[in-house]
Amino acid sequence: MKKFLLGLLIVMLVGSFFAGCSKEAEEVVEAPGAEFIIVNGAEPESLDPHLISGVPEHRIYESIFEGLLAYDAETAEGVPGVAESWTVSADKLTYTFKLRKTSWSDGVAITAQTVVDSWLRMLSPELAAPYAWFPSMFIAGAADYNAGEAGPESVKIKAVDDYTFEMTLVGPLPYVEGALPHYSFAIVPMHAIEKYGDAWTNHENFVGNGPFILDTWKPQEELTAVPNDKYWDKDAVSLSKVTYIPIDDNNTGYNMFLNGECDWMVTVPLDQMDSAKLRDDYHNALYLGTYYYIFNIGAEPFTDVRVRKALTMAIDRKELIDKVVKGGQTPAYSMVPGMTGYPGVTGNTEDIAAAKALLAEAGYPDGAGFPKFEILYNTSDAHKKIAEYIQQQWLENLGIDVELVNQEWKTYLTSRRQHEFQVARAGWIGDYQDPNTFLDMFITGGAMNGGQFANDVFDTNIGKAATMEPGAGRFKTLTEAEEIFITQEQAVMPIYHYTSMNMIDVSKWGGWHVNTMDFHPPKDIYLK
Repeated sequence: MKKFLLGLLIVMLVGSFFAGCSKEAEEVVEAPGAEFIIVNGAEPESLDPHLISGVPEHRIYESIFEGLLAYDAETAEGVPGVAESWTVSADKLTYTFKLRKTSWSDGVAITAQTVVDSWLRMLSPELAAPYAWFPSMFIAGAADYNAGEAGPESVKIKAVDDYTFEMTLVGPLPYVEGALPHYSFAIVPMHAIEKYGDAWTNHENFVGNGPFILDTWKPQEELTAVPNDKYWDKDAVSLSKVTYIPIDDNNTGYNMFLNGECDWMVTVPLDQMDSAKLRDDYHNALYLGTYYYIFNIGAEPFTDVRVRKALTMAIDRKELIDKVVKGGQTPAYSMVPGMTGYPGVTGNTEDIAAAKALLAEAGYPDGAGFPKFEILYNTSDAHKKIAEYIQQQWLENLGIDVELVNQEWKTYLTSRRQHEFQVARAGWIGDYQDPNTFLDMFITGGAMNGGQFANDVFDTNIGKAATMEPGAGRFKTLTEAEEIFITQEQAVMPIYHYTSMNMIDVSKWGGWHVNTMDFHPPKDIYLK
């Protein structure tokens, strides 16, 4: 309230001299006490940043934690967070970060050693973090430590002094600053983890360093966060509360939005798409992501590449988009969406005759003798309708019958990680704006490589690209890797490249911006 009264006084004084400053006045006077309610999809898998791997969890992470870098609300690029500045060596291998003098929500200081200890925890083989492969692709020595082939001393990170942190990379990676805000590089409260163990994320034990702090968590009901008075940039925070509501049923969430019971709905139910498009609070934009199906290459009959290609070539993606999903998505035949400068691959496009021929070559003419299998998807009306369309296409075009199985979010993620599926739906949103983010997770043995794809040449190209300078040569190396992964091996079946579909009234809420990553930090959101 004091902040509001002070701001109002300033506006009144300045306005008496400068009558033309209405825009500035609007930016200063922000309504206090605004709660922002988000329909967030699934119940979060965890609040531990080192144990998560999904978009719903990422949205919560942006409220209650902050890494060395944070996301810019307009561009989704990396901007200073816990690190106020950094320098890069001439060979682009060593980054040196100057840290702010900031603390956890309980007042314990965050130092460079906190960053070191946090990252070593994330990479430790004992933790088995699902996203440990990600920093392992960046930091020299991290992959060996994570694989249990070397000790923590092999990881090239160090605390130069209390507020200077240094890391050495595997190569001159051009996308480092876009990747560092990701939760796999999270700084975590080691003192709380040491004290409470797995219970450190319980409400009564929770410690964070984000613009907000956990207030309540009622599983399957809601999670709330309130401003963190220990946050270094607390004066930039306008909201009094952020509430995340876990709802898998998109129709329920959409109706909440229409009834004014929430402020941001992160998707639109398929059967409401036509009417949503007519609304001013519907926002559709290019989104750096791919919706695809994973083949479990370790399970018959998907060990045969001819089967994988036949299934891929037997569905009409444009019809699926036009009649089922209706969000302006682009048919996908490659894993990597279009990016400036990246040649990309053509992939295996629709061709029913060729698909039938491949299936016959594999020993299943017109689907005869093809074993029954399942499509696994996480509970969602949209995923169900897409699966039903593909089920129908495979039956009509190939004579193959398939069953559909849905699981709630946590169980579904576990099934994928443990390879307990035959075909599973998946979606991948880029962690940074570079083709590599759509390919490197499929290296042999990678934690996110649920389909068990393995190819030595692919692995070599991904490793080589990490050592190359930005430019056409590096993109050519990545294109060759994708050619192996998609065109030759058909390890996954791309279906469409995403568009984001959000419901939010931006005439009411400021600080929420459309961007290709669909990142919207609550720190920047305010009531106009």
